[in-house]
Amino acid sequence: MSIKLNPTGQLMPQVGFGLWKVPQETAADTVYNAIKAGYRLFDGAQDYGNEKEAGEGVRRAIADGLVKREELFITSKLWNTFHSKEHVIKLTKKSLDDWGLDYFDLWLIHFPIAQKYVDPAERYPPNLLYNVDAGTMEFEDVPIAETWAEFEKTVELGYAKNIGVSNFAGALIIDLLRYAKIQPSVLQIEHHPYLTQPQLIALAQQRGIAVTAYSSFGPQSFLELNHPGALKTGLLLESELIKKIAATHGKTSAQVLLRWATQRGLAVIPKSNNVTRLHENLTHADYDLTEQEIAEISALNVNLRFNDPADWPGKIYIFA
Repeated sequence: MSIKLNPTGQLMPQVGFGLWKVPQETAADTVYNAIKAGYRLFDGAQDYGNEKEAGEGVRRAIADGLVKREELFITSKLWNTFHSKEHVIKLTKKSLDDWGLDYFDLWLIHFPIAQKYVDPAERYPPNLLYNVDAGTMEFEDVPIAETWAEFEKTVELGYAKNIGVSNFAGALIIDLLRYAKIQPSVLQIEHHPYLTQPQLIALAQQRGIAVTAYSSFGPQSFLELNHPGALKTGLLLESELIKKIAATHGKTSAQVLLRWATQRGLAVIPKSNNVTRLHENLTHADYDLTEQEIAEISALNVNLRFNDPADWPGKIYIFA
């Protein structure tokens, strides 16, 4: 299962392994074992703080003959503090060095938000707060057009085969397409039955932009963060509707939630440390849901976003 990306024509696996919240101390083994289980797409980011370790897992797998570099699809994301033209290329190279790679298959702008620069020598990854002691976030006046122009240079320099965006709304995508010399190949968004975003997905697909869904299991990903919305929301994996559909097909609830996305043309990036679930997630698409089942799952939508910048902590200072 793969998705052909525009404008390069490169094939992106439709099921990948997400590295968000994978601890540094286990990341190398986690990546190695996921490659051994058959995963070929790995979705990372500077903000995850585990790129060096993930790269160790990749290099070990290649050295052991499990896979060749060209058989892997590695994604990473530029953090908010590095949006200015002085920093994009330097920080792209830093991420590549951390991974031990010559290029990314996909390089994304993590959020359409430019925060005040933090020197990696002082703190890396910078995370959300500029002043940790004061608990404040601070922003910079850097337009997306400036950042995207530098992203296009990463393609020209051979640092990225494909470039794209994450957590962008429709209006921002329309604006970006007005000036982009290289169109975004992928839009990565929070997407699960509580947050279906059909208009945004339709816009992206109409413009030839592939969509990758993260947090496919909804509140499950945010429980350990003590997210208030997740704590008071029913788990999708325990939903009576999802469990009923899973029983009908002889599948798990996780497999149903993933198939609901992939059957509609989206890519997914679940993660698991459990060997059985690793295999189940990767091979979840050997059946089809009915149109009625897809509609019933989609009807669970309540526009509940867990990864919402409006809920980020800190006092916000905007600098012109």
